[in-house]
Amino acid sequence: MDETRILQKAIDQWGEDAQFKMVLEEMSELQKEICKRWRGKDNRDAIAEETADVEIMLDQLKRMLGIQEKVQAYRKKKLARLQERLEE
Repeated sequence: MDETRILQKAIDQWGEDAQFKMVLEEMSELQKEICKRWRGKDNRDAIAEETADVEIMLDQLKRMLGIQEKVQAYRKKKLARLQERLEE
């Protein structure tokens, strides 16, 4: 399975505007499942599924905007900052 090809095909088939909206929809579904967990529901499988959906859509978002490298640089910087805070 070539993830890059699949992600690009989805963008090409449904268009960037639809995929931007789908990013928000998938994040909302994950948020809903997290809220259910706060209320005591054992929904790890649902959270795992929605997390996978969000990760796929974030990969498309990064691809559409051409920000993969910038995201990676910010991620590295923020993880270093988090490490510093944890060591304080």
